[in-house]
Amino acid sequence: MQNEQIEKFLLILKQYRLPLALALAGLIFFIYGLISFFGSASKTNEIKFVNDNQAVAKPQNLISIDIEGQVVNPGVYRLNQDSIIKDALILAGGLASDADRDFVAKNINLAAKLSDGAKIYIPKIGESVSQVRSAATSVSDLININQALAESLDSLPGIGAVTAQKIINNRPYATINELLDKKIVSAKVFTQIKDRITAY
Repeated sequence: MQNEQIEKFLLILKQYRLPLALALAGLIFFIYGLISFFGSASKTNEIKFVNDNQAVAKPQNLISIDIEGQVVNPGVYRLNQDSIIKDALILAGGLASDADRDFVAKNINLAAKLSDGAKIYIPKIGESVSQVRSAATSVSDLININQALAESLDSLPGIGAVTAQKIINNRPYATINELLDKKIVSAKVFTQIKDRITAY
């Protein structure tokens, strides 16, 4: 009797094996779907602890620098406010193959701290000082205290022939603030000329 029941059960299984297999597969997918749903829901609601001090630098802590001339990737870059000229050059891909490395070594202080809106111009080999000045003038009307002639410096408010020569004698300058640090001009004169000069 028991054997007959088993045979009957096996016959039913054989007869309906396809629908049963599909039903079993559907049940497995349903269970898997439930597990995935509840798993993703728990991840979404997971509480994350973030230390604000380790967040990306806020915009007010960044400065914009214009790097032109013979660098691999000239353009405007955003750096941390405590960056130096060397950091800016690295960001621009370094000096190009035809950059005047002699000029850079003699006139640019790579350790100088950058200020917001600063411009760095790297001349190519054989480029004269007047050509460098022209390249800067095409971008800005600011007077470059590292390269300007005495006549141009003399045209600044509060700067006479004597102070103009003093500026020339104390070159190079990493930033315009060195006019104060080196006691070339007074604080009053610096306030008058700071928006009309640059250093690179």
